[in-house]
Amino acid sequence: MVRLENFTIMCEFIFVGFTDHPQLQFSLYLVILVIYLVTLLGNLGIIMLIRMDSQLHTPMYFFLSNLSFVDIFYSSVITPKMLVDLIGERKAISFAGCATQMWFFCLFLATECFLLAVMAYDRYMAISNPLLYTVNMPQKKCAQLVAGPYLVGLINATTHTSMTFQLNFCNARKINHFFCDIPAVIALSCSDTRLNKIVVFTLSCTFGICSSFIIIFSYIYILTAILRIRSSKGRRKAFSTCSSHLTAVTIFYGTLFFIYVRPSTSFSIDDDKMVSMFYTVVIPMLNPLIYSLRNKEVKDALRKVMGWKKSST
Repeated sequence: MVRLENFTIMCEFIFVGFTDHPQLQFSLYLVILVIYLVTLLGNLGIIMLIRMDSQLHTPMYFFLSNLSFVDIFYSSVITPKMLVDLIGERKAISFAGCATQMWFFCLFLATECFLLAVMAYDRYMAISNPLLYTVNMPQKKCAQLVAGPYLVGLINATTHTSMTFQLNFCNARKINHFFCDIPAVIALSCSDTRLNKIVVFTLSCTFGICSSFIIIFSYIYILTAILRIRSSKGRRKAFSTCSSHLTAVTIFYGTLFFIYVRPSTSFSIDDDKMVSMFYTVVIPMLNPLIYSLRNKEVKDALRKVMGWKKSST
C-alpha cells in the first residue's frame, strides 16, 4: 500500500526554478532563448564548416566536431524544458521525464569531460611530432578515442540515475532547481541517501581527477615539446593551437568542481543555481565562440565559405 501510494504521489515533480516574479521570468526567458539559439547555430556551424572544408579534415577538428555535437545535446537536455517552465504556470516534469533528463544530462556531462581530455592528448600528439601527426592519429584510433568518453558517460548516467530513482520520495515533490540535477533530487528523498551522496562524490572525484590528470600530463609534455622549439614564431604557433582548448577546459572544469567535487555539508542548491545555469546553458554556447575567435584555421575556413576576402593586416 505504501509503494502504491508513493507511486501515485510521485507521478510528477515540480521545479522551484529561479523566481516567481513574472517580469524577471520573461527577461530571463529572452536571455536564455538567445543563448540557446546562439548555441545551436554556433555548434551546428562548427560541424558544417568542418565537413565542408577539406583542410579541416584532421584529427583535431574531428574531435572538435564531436565536442560541438555533445554541446548541442548537452544544452538541449536542459534548456528547452527550462524555457517552457519560465513562461508556463506549472513547472512540472513527470517522474519518467525527470529520470530521462537526469540520464542524458549525466551522459553528456561525463562525455564532455573526457572528450576534452582526449583533445588534450590530441594536442600533445600534434605538437610533439607534427610530421607524423596524421600517421600516429589514424581514423580508427580517433574513433576509438571518441568512443571512450561515451562509454564513461554511459556508466556515469546509468549508475546515478538507477541509484537516484530507487529512492523513496514520500510526499516531497518540489525540486529546488530548474532541472533534475542529482543533488537536488536526492535532497527530496525520505530514504537514507548517504550511499548516494558518497557515490556522487566518489564518481565525480574519480572521473574529474582521471580526466584532469590526462589533461595535466598532456600539457606537461606539450610544454616540454614547445620549449624544445628553437624559433619564437614556432613556439607562439604551438601555444596558439592549445589556447582555445585550455580556455574551454578552464571554464568547464572550474564550474564542475565547484558544484560536485566538495563535501555535501558545504552544498547549497540556492547558491549554486546560477553556477549550474552557467555550465548547462552558457558553456555550450562559449565553446564554438572560443574555437572560432581564437583559431586561425577556423576563421580562414569561415572566410572561404562565406566568400570574405582575407584582411591584409
